[in-house]
Amino acid sequence: MESNPSPISPSPLGGKVAVVAGASRGIGAVTARALARAGAAVVLGARDTQAVEQVAADIRFDGGRALAVSLDVGDAASSERLVQRALETFGRLDAAFNNATDGPMPAPLADIDPDEFDQGIRTNVRGTFLGMKYQIPAMLASGGGSIVNMASLAGLQGHSGLSAYVAGKAGIVGLTKVAALDYADQGIRVNVVAPGPILTHHLEAAGEEAQRLAGLSTPMRRVGRSEEVAAAVVWLCSDQSSFITGVTLPIDGGQAAGNKPPRMYHQGRPMERQEI
Repeated sequence: MESNPSPISPSPLGGKVAVVAGASRGIGAVTARALARAGAAVVLGARDTQAVEQVAADIRFDGGRALAVSLDVGDAASSERLVQRALETFGRLDAAFNNATDGPMPAPLADIDPDEFDQGIRTNVRGTFLGMKYQIPAMLASGGGSIVNMASLAGLQGHSGLSAYVAGKAGIVGLTKVAALDYADQGIRVNVVAPGPILTHHLEAAGEEAQRLAGLSTPMRRVGRSEEVAAAVVWLCSDQSSFITGVTLPIDGGQAAGNKPPRMYHQGRPMERQEI
């Protein structure tokens, strides 16, 4: 007789060490806090050193272990230093969330400045590559680990005006699949999260009408929360997802599944398709 599955531990990352690239605000900061609450010691990297220091201080105030490090994900030495600080401070590396992102303002492809396009690719594709390049050897030395890369629903389907962003996020999906295959038999899992509309500071700044329209674009008819992305990242970093690698996980309220037209009602009942 099969035994019942063991319950999920309240500290699924107890004793583990994680790095988070792009942890100064938004999804990165929320995920760093979630990893710490799950029991991990976290090393946080970002260009905005003051902001990432505050996130680390908040984690320590709540009883967690956290270290902030200045990070330029597109620079090899900087990416290597983030991992080295984790090893020097906490002795190992078990998990990583490569969350840094960038891209030019929306515009038709021919109107995008080549230097701005390059910056988007540098942060998204090169930054993710460099993160994994230095995280993987450290994880191999620790006996294995889990890497989660940040893409977007825009990496799975085209979005007008976002050529650099779409190309960068699609590149992350491709890099992740290759890394997952390269190290699947060496104890390292590599997966991607691909959020749809999430209520981060960008969408908050866009105003209530933009938030309403973004919510209506999802089958769930709402925008997601950073905490919902963070929960998925924590799960992918934990042993609860131990047989999952090379997966792109949409966190999008059903957008990737297809279109869900708004329901129309007549006299209090849903109208059938042939009636519309």
